[in-house]
Amino acid sequence: MGTVEAAYRPTAGSALEVDRAFYQQLAATHNQHKLVDSFEIPIRSGRAWKVPQGHICRLVTIDGPQVADLNVWNAHDPRERMWAARTRQLQRAHVSTFDRLWSTLPFLRPLVTVTHDTLSGYGVDGDGGRVHDLLGTRCDPYVNRMLTGENFDFHCHSNLVRAVLPYGLTEFDVHDVLNVFQCTGLTDEDRYFMKACPARPGDFFEFFAELDLLCALSTCPGGDLSVPMWGPDARDPLDVCHPIGVEVYQPSHDLLRGWQPPARAAYDTMHGLRAPQWQHTR
Repeated sequence: MGTVEAAYRPTAGSALEVDRAFYQQLAATHNQHKLVDSFEIPIRSGRAWKVPQGHICRLVTIDGPQVADLNVWNAHDPRERMWAARTRQLQRAHVSTFDRLWSTLPFLRPLVTVTHDTLSGYGVDGDGGRVHDLLGTRCDPYVNRMLTGENFDFHCHSNLVRAVLPYGLTEFDVHDVLNVFQCTGLTDEDRYFMKACPARPGDFFEFFAELDLLCALSTCPGGDLSVPMWGPDARDPLDVCHPIGVEVYQPSHDLLRGWQPPARAAYDTMHGLRAPQWQHTR
């Protein structure tokens, strides 16, 4: 059998090429960055916050393993937001250092670039599991009601809805997520599976804001996902839930010399639509 190649591969000078030296330098000089914001997101809750372009955001497992669901928007235009499906195609289904989260059409540009990931060495486990998942999406009360017949208001979807309300957004703005610290994969039957989170206290996932961003994060009510949420062995996993820390840093201007925010997609025509050309007669 022949080798299957990825559909998209970065080539020199292409839009998918990443200046690795630039982002490596940002990660290597972390102790020189200025901390401008820091807070904890308690268990089974959500919070939204802004990250200015050219800043770095770090998500930290404080007390123990915890899955967190991340949404990202352009802070000035929430119509531009993270596009999970296209990111899976342009990057991969589980992201890590140097991968980017891409935005929706008609913008199509990187919103963030991952600069440091302490779980990057996890690789692929014996079940085919990998971390930082774009395969699945957030848990939500609608599916929960459908599967269990019960209402629960603190799924990740609901946590994100409450988080963005102060910023003028609504449930319709909440979108497919990056499941940070989550370990997932596909079975031999091509079915989605989840495993216990491998993160430990102090592990972190860090990214560089390519634009002014609004971010929102939910601490999943399933905690580290070591306890089944549905099925005969399901129980309330409250004891495996932990908070997530958020830190925002400002690098020095010298480190950002030569960097420019990404431009919108270059395509500027009208999808084949043209206005009629009326001929003026007297």
